[in-house]
Amino acid sequence: MSAMYQTFQNTPIFQTAWRGFLGSKWTDEVNVRDFIQNNYTQYDGDESFLAAPTSATHLLWERLQKLQKEEHEKGGVLECETEIVSSLTAYGPGYIDPELKDLERIVGLQTDKPLKRAFMPFGGIKMAEEAAETYGYHVNPKFHKIFTEYHKTHNQAVFDAYTPEMKTARHCHIVTGLPDTYGRGRIVGDYRRIALYGIDFLIHEKKKDLERCGNGAMFDDIIRQREEISEQIRALKGIQEMAAIYGFDISRPASNAKEAIQWLYFGYLAAVTPQNGAAMSVGRVSTFLDIYIKRDMEAGILTEEEAQELVDHMTMKFRMVKFARIPSYNQLFSGDPVWATLEVGGMGQDGRSMVTKTDYRFLHTLENMGPSPEPNLTVLYTERLPKNFKDYASHISIETSSIQYENDDVMRPVWGDDYSICCCVSATQTGKEMQFFGARANLAKCLLYAINGGVDCKSKDQVGPAYTPITSEYLDYDEVMAKYDKMMDWLAGLYVNVLNLIQYMHDKYYYEASQMALIDTDVRRTFATGIAGFSHVVDSLSAIKYAKVKTIRDENGLVVDFETTGDFPKYGNDDDRADDIAVWLLQTFMKKLKKHHTYRESEPTTSILTITSNVVYGKATGALPDGRKAGAPLSPGANPSYGAEQNGLLASLNSVAKLPYEWALDGISNTQTINPDAIGHTPEERINNLVNVMDGYFSQGAHHLNVNVFGTEKLLDAMEHPEKEEYANFTIRVSGYAVKFIDLTREQQLDVIARTCHDRM
Repeated sequence: MSAMYQTFQNTPIFQTAWRGFLGSKWTDEVNVRDFIQNNYTQYDGDESFLAAPTSATHLLWERLQKLQKEEHEKGGVLECETEIVSSLTAYGPGYIDPELKDLERIVGLQTDKPLKRAFMPFGGIKMAEEAAETYGYHVNPKFHKIFTEYHKTHNQAVFDAYTPEMKTARHCHIVTGLPDTYGRGRIVGDYRRIALYGIDFLIHEKKKDLERCGNGAMFDDIIRQREEISEQIRALKGIQEMAAIYGFDISRPASNAKEAIQWLYFGYLAAVTPQNGAAMSVGRVSTFLDIYIKRDMEAGILTEEEAQELVDHMTMKFRMVKFARIPSYNQLFSGDPVWATLEVGGMGQDGRSMVTKTDYRFLHTLENMGPSPEPNLTVLYTERLPKNFKDYASHISIETSSIQYENDDVMRPVWGDDYSICCCVSATQTGKEMQFFGARANLAKCLLYAINGGVDCKSKDQVGPAYTPITSEYLDYDEVMAKYDKMMDWLAGLYVNVLNLIQYMHDKYYYEASQMALIDTDVRRTFATGIAGFSHVVDSLSAIKYAKVKTIRDENGLVVDFETTGDFPKYGNDDDRADDIAVWLLQTFMKKLKKHHTYRESEPTTSILTITSNVVYGKATGALPDGRKAGAPLSPGANPSYGAEQNGLLASLNSVAKLPYEWALDGISNTQTINPDAIGHTPEERINNLVNVMDGYFSQGAHHLNVNVFGTEKLLDAMEHPEKEEYANFTIRVSGYAVKFIDLTREQQLDVIARTCHDRM
């Protein structure tokens, strides 16, 4: 018997909680992975065991849908808090409907009312005020005084430290989406730990970490870590107090499936209550929870209907997470996303599938309660997954367009078999690491800076370094490449330094204590960057190399447009001439990022992911040699440019699959829309063909695929008739996440409609 077990767990409470569980390593240390590997049961069967929604689920979901409709009709926000600063214990208990509270199997809200947006000023008081005022609410003026005179906010700190060059680059959108006005997000707490160990033991372990921190010499890193551990301990106590408001004692481990889900959800609630991060992921929880559900079923204390009800109600709560955000944020990240990413599937290091019945149950929520953007359901895909599960996931994709797929075979060697997806496509070892997230570098705009000697053709400002511009009438490939290389050097350095500054201020003024309390103290840190305008740069460089590109200048000699004569290979057609440029671009920019110091010795990574910021980026970006006009949206993520794909779905997928994951460990986003008739004329045919497509795509080493199965005509009708009941929950995948189509702005809707809808394989 371990020392840990003797100290804490040799009590009736722990013996009851852990009855029947196998393994010992996880009893010697906080090690949820070891617990899972010793106790889960893989499931190779089909979906026939699944249960329909209970009457309680029907009633609660009906009530929530009514509130969501009211929210949409009010312009996207039902209510904003103006008097209470959000915290773990700021409110009393809240329910979907107080009259129906006894029906809620899993309880807990961010505020005191469903869908009410909290007031979170620590990121920036002006932003918090603006978020409320946008929807007709006015924050109590006392808070402005408090958070300007008495307490410094993250936003103020960042702008105090910004250099003029950084401010100008931010303003001109050569970098954008910077987390300088809100929570950074992308930190996935291991919420499972609360269920398995209870709060008391987690506090005990953090106190031991505090005792071991340093040798008495107060260097910067030791001082900071000791303070952070103390904040984490305080947060754990706060989570316990929050649970007590709802009448639960989470000091102890969960003793059954209902408690395991409730305890885990309290951990997640503690993450989204003080923080309004850009990506507040749930993590990899299905296989873990299945262990508890299976134990209760075998003991005869839980039925399949009750198990599904628990999963449905937990999922319902994830669908309710909301944040008050400013208009500029909503323009970048349209559709009110939270990115509450939750993963199912994947394989273990030992070759066993990690698919369980609860993986099915989470996908089944999309049938029991209809399509939904949240949680951002993600299938960790490999050809080796059980065929039944692949078929069921394919069926759900076809019916709902609500799930995404990520390649477990390329992620597992890097991140192990217990990673989570933080945000959309970014892997992180659960409970072992955190990510410093931030923004996108607009490589398309950078190409224009290279041509114009650092002058922004939209603002006319000298933003980049004043290198000698290109003066020739026709662009020479070698000259452009030489100048582009230098301009990317500048952008990579600026970008990293901006993020270093922001991450420093996040740790200082808006630290995620609740999440970090559920992560190992000795944490691995990655440094996430991103690329925008990817396909347009590839096609533009291809045009310069293989066609003739004439510059069109304004009265001051600034290049503002291009006239391209002749054909040229385009990325998205399985043509190595273009695809090789894509690989070069990714590798080159990543190498440049790696040259620079990254905050807290973090590991630099990058992604090709733009969310819906491709529209905002496009507005700020001039015309390009590939034929894209000034101000038009950039193609999202790693997707080929609009209209570039001329050889069908498979050719497009083959091009994207050539991008090496090892050079973009933060993720490579690919969003594809397929006309139903393109993949078959019967349900069975469509399921089989979609599975075959994904097997082929991911077996090439491709990283990610968003799957939409509908025709453009449905999008057009939904845009013109959002009042139709069938569109209330009509969900689409955009770039790494899903949204309700009617919640997108008209501009964003038109962008989605403009994307390629493949009518052939």
